[in-house]
Amino acid sequence: MINTKQRKYLKKLAHSLLPIFQVGKQGVGAALVTSLAEALEARELIKISLLQNSDEDVRETAQKLADGTGAEVVSVIGRKITLYKESVNHKKIFI
Repeated sequence: MINTKQRKYLKKLAHSLLPIFQVGKQGVGAALVTSLAEALEARELIKISLLQNSDEDVRETAQKLADGTGAEVVSVIGRKITLYKESVNHKKIFI
């Protein structure tokens, strides 16, 4: 679990990131969760964009993705979700 100061630091780091995944009208599937888990292991901090044609609620989607990957939801701003998970093999962010 990350605390408020750590969350603020991660938000600062994520500000310049571009979304590398998009959730569309198919919603959250097993393939997306697997790909996200691999990306989190490599990068630790990622952004996901929820497309306009998606019927999913942004906060519910963020929680589904976090639960599926074992990550923490750093922020949900508009239709952008930022997730963080400490990497086992590729540690880059020290909080």
